[in-house]
Amino acid sequence: MFYIENNALYRRFDEELLCIEPWGNDSFRIRATMMGEILDFEYSALSMEVEKAAEIVIDGMRATIRNGKARCEVLPSGKMRFYNQHGQMVLEEYDRNRFREEDEGFNSALELDPRTFIPHRGTNHFKLKVRFEAHEEERLYGMGQYQQPFLNLKGCIVELAQRNSQASVPFLLSNKGYGLLWNNPGIGSVTFGRNMTQWEAKSTKQLDYWITIGDTPAEIEESYAKVTGTVPMMPEYGTGFWQCKLRYQTQEELMEIAREYKRRNLPISVIVCDYFHWPYQGDWKFDLDYWPDPEGMVKELKEMGIELMVSIWPTVEKGSENYHELKELGMLTRNEAGSRMTQLGEACFIDVTNPKTRDYVWDKMKKNYYEKGIKIFWLDEAEPEFTDYEFDQYRYLLGADLEVGNSYPKYYSQMAYEGMEKEGQENILNLVRCAWAGSQKYGALVWSGDIDSSFLSLRNQLAAGLNMGIAGIPWWTTDIGGFHGGHIESEEFKECLVRWFQFGAFCPVFRLHGDREPHQKPLSNTGGGRTPSGADNEVWTYGEEVYEICKKYMELREQMRPYITGLMKAAHEKGSPVMRPLFYDFPEDKHSWLIEDEYMFGDKVLVCPILYEEQRQREVYLPYGEMWEDIHTGKVYEGGQSIEVKADISTIPVFVKQGYREEVFAIFP
Repeated sequence: MFYIENNALYRRFDEELLCIEPWGNDSFRIRATMMGEILDFEYSALSMEVEKAAEIVIDGMRATIRNGKARCEVLPSGKMRFYNQHGQMVLEEYDRNRFREEDEGFNSALELDPRTFIPHRGTNHFKLKVRFEAHEEERLYGMGQYQQPFLNLKGCIVELAQRNSQASVPFLLSNKGYGLLWNNPGIGSVTFGRNMTQWEAKSTKQLDYWITIGDTPAEIEESYAKVTGTVPMMPEYGTGFWQCKLRYQTQEELMEIAREYKRRNLPISVIVCDYFHWPYQGDWKFDLDYWPDPEGMVKELKEMGIELMVSIWPTVEKGSENYHELKELGMLTRNEAGSRMTQLGEACFIDVTNPKTRDYVWDKMKKNYYEKGIKIFWLDEAEPEFTDYEFDQYRYLLGADLEVGNSYPKYYSQMAYEGMEKEGQENILNLVRCAWAGSQKYGALVWSGDIDSSFLSLRNQLAAGLNMGIAGIPWWTTDIGGFHGGHIESEEFKECLVRWFQFGAFCPVFRLHGDREPHQKPLSNTGGGRTPSGADNEVWTYGEEVYEICKKYMELREQMRPYITGLMKAAHEKGSPVMRPLFYDFPEDKHSWLIEDEYMFGDKVLVCPILYEEQRQREVYLPYGEMWEDIHTGKVYEGGQSIEVKADISTIPVFVKQGYREEVFAIFP
């Protein structure tokens, strides 16, 4: 039976209770349960409910609900269909059952329901499967960051789980004119098959997803941002160049690198003090044997116009001064069986789903870093990186890892953000290795993790960065040159580094990092001296030719900073991705939906990275409806065509809309 309650449409049939309610403009939140009532969960990514009366009509065994441009029709079987304002169906549940009415779809002996709850016996949890009809021509984007080269996810199986270099941010944008958020942080998967789309959660109490319908990708993206939040305004230093390596072993080493950048008159905004600068994991403080004067270090760097970013890990060793108190207070992640320790130096993880844990760790960060002048943190190990990712072995205060685990990185970002906010800081930004839906509102700048140093990996990063932007995470970066490997004397690696550096100059954040070879030895066998480091990784490390190319793009980035600030404002105000696929700005250009190796950097710059070794020219598609100027030659081309462009080792093909060159490449004051 159908009924209306609190501006929502409900359907009760046997065990299932279904609820459809307006949630934001042109959008619905869909929840269903086999329990007695619809539940609200703390971990929901939907932070805003728009009070807007829905149009609801119940006609016997059928019902419809309308919210602006979106309309949902519920058939007698409980199957749902979603329509836009033009009456076109954009999404339909998959139903293969006997004795369905003619207009419900297939009459089948398969007995497959759109929504299947399989109980975990003896508990109030279920394995959940939700099925939708597939369409051959549909193209699907978003879902976060995955280490594969496909921008269009149609035909892909996507794991809904956090891993090092993988971020599950389960918002999907379709070329059929809808966006869908899987509002469930449990471990699972989604299959975008040719015969059906199937979402699966391994353990959950109820179904929960949100759908919005719009005329353009930008409209859909902005509706999504309104209900999950937008990034803060990026601080000025965030748009410049960031220097990092694995790892500066002493304060003096780091300071000498910063001074050398200034001596060479190279633009630099951030330098990084990476991991194991502490005595033990879980101390959250400097080892004063190697970092004797943090306040003086921060002061000198600020005088040079450089911010210091410090690495924070959520790991705690037994030798840490905080381990026993954290354990006694129940602030460590539990293990269902066996030791809670991981391979990371025999350390365990804090439970950031516990608000008391977040307060405790922030107090340590505040005392040992923030009060010394450090205003930006690198929140590493954010998945968290459990040994072999045994998702069924860990438990938090908020619930089992299988049920809530994908929300861990969001709470991790929230920990630092809210602590900094209480201190009165604005424009908060922290680098974090993973994210979930809503992480963006906590100032999360996500990087693509510990990837390898290869052209294959570079190709993967292009797809990862673009899909992260569509998934609602506009602040994204990557380790220029990759993290694992890369010998500083290798000519092959130097080529990869150069092409990556050129790409990085046109990413939301421009950041050099990596574990280079040959490695440097530890300084001692105690405290922060125990950990080795990689080889040098500064722009002058790789010889004069590479240095001059890097310098060229550092200066080019500096010229773009006013333009990039405008892109960051749009991300803050509307949720607009900073880097995005061509179709985002040219949805009427059908060919733009097919291009996966170019992207727009804001609405005026077309970037065509070189993604293959020894490639010295490439084909470029110029979107229809604009005239495009090559920034290197000044030559102007009409849009709607493909051209061949030369790209020697010092050149990445980049075009601007005619008439906007001076706006894009203004000089930073």
